[in-house]
Amino acid sequence: MIVNRANLADMFRGFQLLFGAAFTAAESQYGRIAMRVPSSTAEEKYGWLGKMPRFREWVGDRVFNSLRTSDYTIKNKKWESSIEVDRTDIDDDRLGIYSPLMQALGQDSATHPDELVFALLAAGFATTCYDGQYFFDTDHPLLAADGSVTTWSNSAGGSGTAWYLLDVRRAIKPIVFQDRKPYKLVAMQDDQDEGVFTRDVYRYGVDARNNVGYGLPQLAYASKQTLDATSFAAARAAMGSLKGDGGKPLAIMGTLLVVPPSLEKAALEVVKAERLANGASNVMAGTAEVLVSPWLA
Repeated sequence: MIVNRANLADMFRGFQLLFGAAFTAAESQYGRIAMRVPSSTAEEKYGWLGKMPRFREWVGDRVFNSLRTSDYTIKNKKWESSIEVDRTDIDDDRLGIYSPLMQALGQDSATHPDELVFALLAAGFATTCYDGQYFFDTDHPLLAADGSVTTWSNSAGGSGTAWYLLDVRRAIKPIVFQDRKPYKLVAMQDDQDEGVFTRDVYRYGVDARNNVGYGLPQLAYASKQTLDATSFAAARAAMGSLKGDGGKPLAIMGTLLVVPPSLEKAALEVVKAERLANGASNVMAGTAEVLVSPWLA
């Protein structure tokens, strides 16, 4: 192929089509457990996570709830993935060897949020959220109905492989995916570009700006206990019993059981099988969906 500006532009359009088609076709999981929050600056503060007021009977004047302020901030990060195309491959019409690479860039771009979101979920045992406690902890602070400070737990402890029970029915999700700049394929293919002049290569890459953080820990429960009907039922009960500030029920129910591939069989036995291994009826069957994430492997 003759290397000129018009042919290079056509080549890049072809790369964009391959990238876009692969991006669209890629299977992504992060949207099941994370809410996407558009970002317009270098960082966003989530002070509103401190308190979500419940309804009260309107008697007299409105009662305005002052949000308990927190300094929980998510700072956007820059990400990139880039490749080089040798000019001689263009001369020799060997662009087909780069098609899988462009498709792989599209797939990787679509699933990169998965990598970030599920890594953060797994790190919740040792990473703090808005209240200063680890996201999965046994002593999150809470204001009781009488004004005293008490605690609540979203961790069952244990020493085995971690599994997670989430409530994903709400607008707010357990994880935040903060999106500042979407994934985009860009090119350096002008003859005056440094790479073309010095090394005879054209350069293509994808870049994005985003980051992840924690939403409401009340919507997530983690356990390293053996995943069976007993531990699953205990997790469901713990989530359903949670109360907010002032002692009002939060009406949280664990509806999504998230596990790594090694716990897929156990998870399906707990929430899909009609009978347990001992032959007893499985009363917890159908109470949650199962999400097996390879990003937790």
